[in-house]
Amino acid sequence: MTSAQIAAALPARAVTSIDGLPFPRIASGKVREIFDLGDALLLTATDRLSAFDVILPDGIPGKGIILTQISNWWFAQAAQLLPNHLLPDQAGEFARRGITDRDLQLRSMIVRKLKPLTIECVVRGYLVGSGWSSYQKTGEVCGHRLPAGLKQADKLPAPLFTPTTKAPKGEHDEAINDAQGGATVGPALYEKVKATSLALYQLGHDRARAAGMILADTKFEFGTDEAGNLVLIDEVLTPDSSRYWPADQYRTDCSPPSYDKQFVRDHLLAIKWDQTPPAPSLPADVIQRTQEKYLAALKNLLG
Repeated sequence: MTSAQIAAALPARAVTSIDGLPFPRIASGKVREIFDLGDALLLTATDRLSAFDVILPDGIPGKGIILTQISNWWFAQAAQLLPNHLLPDQAGEFARRGITDRDLQLRSMIVRKLKPLTIECVVRGYLVGSGWSSYQKTGEVCGHRLPAGLKQADKLPAPLFTPTTKAPKGEHDEAINDAQGGATVGPALYEKVKATSLALYQLGHDRARAAGMILADTKFEFGTDEAGNLVLIDEVLTPDSSRYWPADQYRTDCSPPSYDKQFVRDHLLAIKWDQTPPAPSLPADVIQRTQEKYLAALKNLLG
């Protein structure tokens, strides 16, 4: 599908829950819901939006569709580096399982059952966010010593692999070093994950740059099949899992504008919400402008 076709298919109202399916629901996260199809899984992205680890009462119409279609595009781009969890014939899989609703198809993936790795694989190419905060205090980012005198949003001398734990629901992930990562998933697999994450980041950075965007940092998730082969899973290089900046607005000494929910975070900070449930409702203009940011990333990438 083209970006224009995807944009035209977005619902007028946010889809914040997936109900009425004849499949067991086995997990429900901040955005995604997972259903057991027996021989495969159905991963569905709702339009829910979270900020500061709290799910907001208002979703962003079509956000789940945008995330899924961006992921599908990136899975195709990254196939040269490693396999992904998608079953090959998505349209055929939907038909075979009686999933005929077009909205549900566009926000869903039918994927292989794999064993997820117990680490999240973060790659940072620029000094921003928590990395910038850490650098200001210690001169390091997740244990990596950096040159003195770097500014906020500076491009790093080389991309950094900074994995984290996968914390239980309600808790925060914690940064881990190479030794801890190797102990968690095994030294050989860890080195492969590290090299693959850095290669994926470079692919994403180069292709995003050609689309007029800068990929500042991102998070990947991997699983293994029964033979122990590494597989790319979950979402990939979306505005929810990545920080994209407009290349023509990039500058240092600040946090550049991004194609994600930072606009919502800024609004919530401005109204001095205490970041504990229940979250406040979002004004209509904040919802609209956030949708526009997600759509802009989609259009830039897909053309």
